[in-house]
Amino acid sequence: MTAGRMVTVYGAYGHTGRFVVARLRDRGFVAVLSGRDAGKLKALAAELGGEWDVRPAPVDDPAALDGALAGAAAVLNCAGPFATTAAPVVEAALRAGIPYVDVAAEIEANIDTFTEFGDRARAAGTIVVPAMAFYGGLGDLLVTAAMGEWTSADEAHIAYGLSSWHPTAGTRAAGAVSRERRGGRGVRYTEGRLQYHEDALPALDWPFPDPMGTRAVLGEFTMADVVTVPSHLPIPEVRTYMTVEAARDLSAPDTPAPAPADTNGRSAQTFLVDAVVRSGGRERRALARGTDIYAVTAPLAVEAVDRILTGRTRATGVASAGRIFDAPDFLRALSPHIDLELHR
Repeated sequence: MTAGRMVTVYGAYGHTGRFVVARLRDRGFVAVLSGRDAGKLKALAAELGGEWDVRPAPVDDPAALDGALAGAAAVLNCAGPFATTAAPVVEAALRAGIPYVDVAAEIEANIDTFTEFGDRARAAGTIVVPAMAFYGGLGDLLVTAAMGEWTSADEAHIAYGLSSWHPTAGTRAAGAVSRERRGGRGVRYTEGRLQYHEDALPALDWPFPDPMGTRAVLGEFTMADVVTVPSHLPIPEVRTYMTVEAARDLSAPDTPAPAPADTNGRSAQTFLVDAVVRSGGRERRALARGTDIYAVTAPLAVEAVDRILTGRTRATGVASAGRIFDAPDFLRALSPHIDLELHR
């Protein structure tokens, strides 16, 4: 086994976890298959063929989690809801003295990670990167790249131009947990803090660049970017938007799960993420285009693990993608998975 290249994937049999396992293998890592369901792990190993290290670990069993991480150089948590899994797996990573990366899109779960583990991870010299995914990680990288040499901004806007959104079972479960934790309220980041509210989401038009063009979006369709961006950038207003069609797909109970449309298992869904920062009347923009928000999470998360293990980081403790990595360089490394444009 290649020394320093073994990565435990917790939730390996999930929709995103499968993409992550495949990407780790493509990048020369050795993936340890872990998660809560032993049967699903064994089925995944049989489906993949060859020899796989399978280590079931209930999230409430610290000894089993320690065994799942034994000998690994890092752990990559793909198992939601992260309100349930993040803290126990971070605890196991701290005991093992290895980096932790997750793909959590849950706002409250990400807040918990920053709040509960910031001091401990920093004191231990360990790296914890939450929300290293399409939501939270990509938006943070785009805003950070657009900022350039700016040290602050008045506002940041991240508009998600999704052609559709067929949610996975994990997305639906995580959304249910978040709604329960909020008491059904909405959330926004304004005046330098998170605020919960019961207002209806405003409908407006967003001027996406061609060929998408201006599209109807829901404003204050708040994603994990409102945690990751303000965690390191002094921007008092951070707002996210979602195309109306995608929002309708997500809310409809009968929208099917994503279906593969190519040999890599990616769906036909396309996305354009438009990040705009404004300061004193000036404006800068970063855009990312690609296919399948779940599939693109894999190169994001695996690139993060690779950079952590090779020392290409700027911080220890709990840190978002834009804080710990060189954002423009990281985004360029994601080619051909993401097409990037920077307008400063």
